[in-house]
This record gives sequence, structure tokens and C-alpha cells, in this order.
Amino acid sequence: MERVRAAVALGSNLGDRRAHLDYAVRRLRDLLDDSRVSRYYDTLPVGVRGPQPLYLNAAVVGLTRLEPRALLDALLAVEQERGRERPFPNAPRSLDLDLIVYGDEIGSQTGLELPHPRFRERRFVLEPLAEIAPDLRDPVTGSTIAQLLRDLRPL
Repeated sequence: MERVRAAVALGSNLGDRRAHLDYAVRRLRDLLDDSRVSRYYDTLPVGVRGPQPLYLNAAVVGLTRLEPRALLDALLAVEQERGRERPFPNAPRSLDLDLIVYGDEIGSQTGLELPHPRFRERRFVLEPLAEIAPDLRDPVTGSTIAQLLRDLRPL
């Protein structure tokens, strides 16, 4: 199989957020060749119930030979290694790893939708991605990450 360019969004708002993201970046380097890592961004929680701590967000883009499901399973395993729990939707989390884009793949299967269905409206995903892969294209709209960020409504 040829290598495919994949983008992963990282987030943490429980415990040592920086340590969780540092751990994820190290593990992602095992999964993605030629990876690029954004800086870390402090962001407000979006779409959550009740007050939550600030998030630390980042993005990693690289090349993989893993199929989408295998890559997602590996991301979920890394979350588990950092104690990720899912008591309710949008609960605070030690580590959240979302597969945002996988080449030109468009489609869904149980627990996996590509590209990620809400990434176009999430500044905390687009800003880190635009830093490291502004030319990455959304396979649905054809827009680059830089264009999507520019077109996002202001906060």
C-alpha cells in the first residue's frame, strides 16, 4: 500500500495536559512518517456541558501505510494508554485524538467518518492544522485548511 497523508487533532483538558500531548506526539511519530507537529494552543472548551478546564490542542500531519480503521484503532489505544475515559459525550478528557483527514477518503463506517464531520467549524482544529499543513485539502469541499480557517466566522 502507498503512504497516505493523514491529519490528527490532539486535545487534553485533564491532568498534565502538556505531558499527555507530548506522549501522543511521540506515539504518533511511530504511526506517521515524515510527521509535522504544530505548536500547542490553549483553547476554551466548545460544545460541552457545564464548566470544564481549558484545553491544550495541537495537530500532527504525516504519512501512513495503515488503513483508516487500523489508524483509528491505534489512536484509540494511545488514548487508553493515557487513561481516557468516556463517562458521557464531550466529557473532560486526559487525551483526545481525532482522525481528521485521511488522504482523499470520504465515507463512514461504525465509529469512523472521513473526513471528520465537524472539523471545518472548529478553530481549535483548523489553527494548528493551518500552521503545519495550510495546503492540505478537505476532500469534501476541495478547500485548503488555510481557506477553511480564513472563512471561519470570527469568535
